[in-house]
Amino acid sequence: MENIEALLRKETAACRTPLSAEQTAQFQRYMELLLEWNKKLNLTAITEPMAFTEKHFLDSLWPLQWMQLAGKRCIDVGTGAGFPGLALKLAEPQLELTLLDSLQKRLTVLDDICSKLGVAAQTVHARAEEGGRKPELRQQFDFAFARAVAPLSVLCEYCLPFVKPGGYFCAWKGPAGQEELLAARYALQVLGGSICKNAVYTLPDGSSRTFLMIQHTRTCSPTYPRAGGKIKKQPLAFSTTKKQKNQGS
Repeated sequence: MENIEALLRKETAACRTPLSAEQTAQFQRYMELLLEWNKKLNLTAITEPMAFTEKHFLDSLWPLQWMQLAGKRCIDVGTGAGFPGLALKLAEPQLELTLLDSLQKRLTVLDDICSKLGVAAQTVHARAEEGGRKPELRQQFDFAFARAVAPLSVLCEYCLPFVKPGGYFCAWKGPAGQEELLAARYALQVLGGSICKNAVYTLPDGSSRTFLMIQHTRTCSPTYPRAGGKIKKQPLAFSTTKKQKNQGS
């Protein structure tokens, strides 16, 4: 398989998150293991090594320059194939990582990959809205991550309940990130989130990405997260919340 280590060293240095030779070798092995599993399970549609590196690894790692993760307890919500959580763990080994996903098959893959890479990470099989209500997970993390999972107004309700007051929810979004942020204003207000980083960056292939870091400013109401179907069908927005109040009066 094509070697991606030189590309990783070059591009991570450019975004001020340089990797050692040992780390780039781990990323190479991560890709090889994941693509081998991908022959059995649908984990990623991107299988060409250079595109895989840019779209998955570099996208996950680019915002590391804006976060201090060493010694922090972090959860990757809807982790899928391990992005961004496992990629961040390889780049910053001192973070404490939990990988949460609704499909056990994905977590089985990640357990296998972590074992072969010698990486310590906890995997949790649960839907985000279920996990956010578990006492052992609720408001227990310094950082929650989500990449390509759902619109931001929905993600806020999924992710902020995991975060301690004063901690951060970080969302990796595409070129429509600014529009999603506008649509999520009421969700942030209700859930106690305050935007503290809004950065647009460009991957080597020219694609635009948006990184949003949201601080959790207060304890989340026990009302949230709601049931999963309600979160998706009625994302927190002024019109939706007003309608719900009127129906209850």
